[in-house]
Amino acid sequence: MFEGSYLGDNERIADTATLECGICWQVYDPVEGDPVWQIPPGTPFADLPAHWTCPNCDAPRHKFMVIEE
Repeated sequence: MFEGSYLGDNERIADTATLECGICWQVYDPVEGDPVWQIPPGTPFADLPAHWTCPNCDAPRHKFMVIEE
């Protein structure tokens, strides 16, 4: 089973980190936020709501991996 970066340990993910879904390669960039989920720009990945999933494929948060810190 694939687990994302740091096994979901949000404490280790920088506020500016860009992450990518390990299922569909959708990118979450905190600078842009997530218009699908109405997440405002500037929201770090660690601050996303617990029920947030990939806006493209509905993968859970733990499937995301850091691609840039």
